Amino acid sequence: MATKPNELSPEQQESLLNVLKTRFEKNMSRHSGVEWAPVQARLEANPGKLWSLDEMELTGGEPDVIGQDATTGEYIFCDCSAESPKGRRSICFDRAAWESRKEHKPDNTAMDMAEEMGIEILTEEQYRELQTLGTFDLKTSSWVQTPAAIRKLGGALFCDRRYDTVFLYHNGAESYYAARGFRGLLKV
Repeated sequence: MATKPNELSPEQQESLLNVLKTRFEKNMSRHSGVEWAPVQARLEANPGKLWSLDEMELTGGEPDVIGQDATTGEYIFCDCSAESPKGRRSICFDRAAWESRKEHKPDNTAMDMAEEMGIEILTEEQYRELQTLGTFDLKTSSWVQTPAAIRKLGGALFCDRRYDTVFLYHNGAESYYAARGFRGLLKV
């Protein structure tokens, strides 16, 4: 049976669900009070979201449940890899920044990749909340959503963790570094 674009085969679904369940069970402190069975049921009912989670996994994000939306009941998945996902580094912030580069353009942008994957880039607040669940980005950094006023002036924001403190920085949106990527969030 052929799969549709942005949909996993039954074998891929089973494999991904096993990976997610194992990670979920190993990291219960990230999702206290959440049980796996309803998470899995919601995932199985949303094949497009499973595809997005697979994209997060394939690019090194190690997605895991970090909570549940109190209003909608959706489970919140986030990249929980120790460092910014390896398959999403060396990218500038967005398409406008990419187009502004005259030479040495990166292969992609954070905003384009997130859209292609069906996920959202973390806000500063979400990034700081993630850091309460573990220790992330000790050697790397991650682009975060940037207010329009800052972006209009050519800047973009990123965060990391150094000296047991989460820092927010700015850089030109067209910049890119081997150690800077982005973390994504997906509600299911």
